Amino acid sequence: MQKSAAAALAGALMLTLLLSHLPSTTHAHNITRILAKHPEFSTFNHYLTLTHLAPEINRRQTITVCALDNAAMSDLLSKHLSLFTIKNVLSLHVFADYFGAKKLHQITKGSTLTATLFQATGEASGTSGYVNITDLKGGKVGFAAEDNDGHLTSTYVKSIEELPYNISVIQISHILSSAEAEAPISGPSQVNLTTLTGKQGCKAFAQLLTSSGAADTFTQNLDGGLTVFCPSDAALNAFMPKYKNLTAAGKVSLLLYHGVPVYQSMQMLKSNNGLMNTLATDGANKFDFTVQSEGEDVTLKTKVETATITGTVVDQEPLVAYKIDKVLLPAELFKPAAPKTEKNADAPGPDASDSDVADQTTSEKNGSGSISGGGGGGLLTAALMSLCLGVSALI
Repeated sequence: MQKSAAAALAGALMLTLLLSHLPSTTHAHNITRILAKHPEFSTFNHYLTLTHLAPEINRRQTITVCALDNAAMSDLLSKHLSLFTIKNVLSLHVFADYFGAKKLHQITKGSTLTATLFQATGEASGTSGYVNITDLKGGKVGFAAEDNDGHLTSTYVKSIEELPYNISVIQISHILSSAEAEAPISGPSQVNLTTLTGKQGCKAFAQLLTSSGAADTFTQNLDGGLTVFCPSDAALNAFMPKYKNLTAAGKVSLLLYHGVPVYQSMQMLKSNNGLMNTLATDGANKFDFTVQSEGEDVTLKTKVETATITGTVVDQEPLVAYKIDKVLLPAELFKPAAPKTEKNADAPGPDASDSDVADQTTSEKNGSGSISGGGGGGLLTAALMSLCLGVSALI
């Protein structure tokens, strides 16, 4: 009996260990990916990125996004509002609560007010950042900004995607009009990119941006968000012999390779590992690199070189610039490292290709782990065998 009990206990312990290694059921949402599956919302999706609302939506645990199709977005863009005002308007279309299709048609007392991201910004006065949701006759649901005198200017069209109590993405028919949200606001003060990046040991990089003419492309992307990776003066000075051998177009492409047309805070970089396009990306000429993080360290991996972020030069949204310890070398301009020879094939070291690393990082980020094959498969087999032995011992 003691042997039987021991075997059963061993099986139970192995099964517990197996379950502890199963992927978490927690789901993180990504509004950009959700809307990318529906081209009729491409303009709305684009402006969520330009206004930096997308990462804010992704950080929230409970959220409802009222998406506008391309026709409705055309109505908004025809007003020729500044990007910063458009952000306020779109913020009014993001509720800080979960409203799936079922909940919309079961509103207590037929009407409710819900807070939006516009209210959360502090830009809205009083309750102008709230939206009225009303259940109407014939199965319709109406929406209106609180400062719109109760006129329900938009109605529910359909559910696009729902992850209960986490994120609900629905389509509404028209823009939620709000005088408060559409009021002109001043954008951030104009920044001098080369002056800012010339600080804290990145003066050589700033000078190259000016002399090559690449600074103009960087500046043109400031309003929509810009992340710059500045090689330190020491790293760039050591690289200058190779830089001088590039053609004029190659020099510009190399410099543009150090810019990303999206604002990426340090936290965003740490939580969004994977391939990243750059200002040099042009169709088949990918000019991309892989962002990887481990603890507090963030590295930028090309097929030729790996650089590490060593500090922040400036962080004034929509601009952020980081100092890196090496010049980023794109495979489009420089030869990748030579593959292993047969002589070194059995030498210890990493055995994953660049694409494997990127795929693995993406998989881990999405929580899509697997227990089939490798260590997971062995663990499953051992657990099942132990459990069977324990049961047979009891019989």
